[in-house]
Amino acid sequence: MRAVIIDDEKDSREILANYLKKYCPDVTVCGFGESVATGLAEIKKHNPDVVFLDIEMPYGNGFDLLDKIEDVTFETIFVTAYDNYAIQALNQSAAYYLLKPIDIDELIKAVDKIRQEQGKQNYVQHAKVLIENKKSGAHQKIMLPTLEGFEIVDINSILYCEAADNFTKFHFEQSQPLLICRTLKYFEDVLNIHRFLRIHRSYLINPEFVLRYTKGKGGYVTMKNNQELEISPSRKKDFLELFA
Repeated sequence: MRAVIIDDEKDSREILANYLKKYCPDVTVCGFGESVATGLAEIKKHNPDVVFLDIEMPYGNGFDLLDKIEDVTFETIFVTAYDNYAIQALNQSAAYYLLKPIDIDELIKAVDKIRQEQGKQNYVQHAKVLIENKKSGAHQKIMLPTLEGFEIVDINSILYCEAADNFTKFHFEQSQPLLICRTLKYFEDVLNIHRFLRIHRSYLINPEFVLRYTKGKGGYVTMKNNQELEISPSRKKDFLELFA
């Protein structure tokens, strides 16, 4: 795989290049960029298979760079210091990312995942979903990993999510449920920015689909599909405040 590294810090570029040379020998670094402008130039010049892209850079960020590319033909591995908002956006689109300082095992894992994904039929660059979400506002999508691959669904079609051991069952307004290979806690963090609310250890709901609330110690909600879901007493206050 041909790679381009875009990071405003010279030391970071060199460390990552050395890691790739030593631990991912099938990845050839063919270009470096230190800003949005130089990064775009390197991508156009080398047509890489993968771009290692720092999120925070002077005069723009990694998302701004992707916005300037009409057709993303490469996969992206974002490299970032921890930023909660950015991580939520990346998780939502199932985009690949590495936290600084880079962990070698995580680097190898990300490269291996991309190699495996690119060999599949109907392959979709995860960064494309991220870009769509950034542009589309309310009609955002989420990539949900299943046992067979992944599904891309509209967030505003999700009624609620239900814990199923180490999996999560997604319930939708008009389609069959999906069993997803992530915990409910994972999606609680990812969907928090879309007002999804954890009402019970087993349920994460989309408030847009609540039909009614029935009083009780914790009470319960009736969703648009007429399913009744229990509310934990400890989460009752948060639920009522959301509708205040």
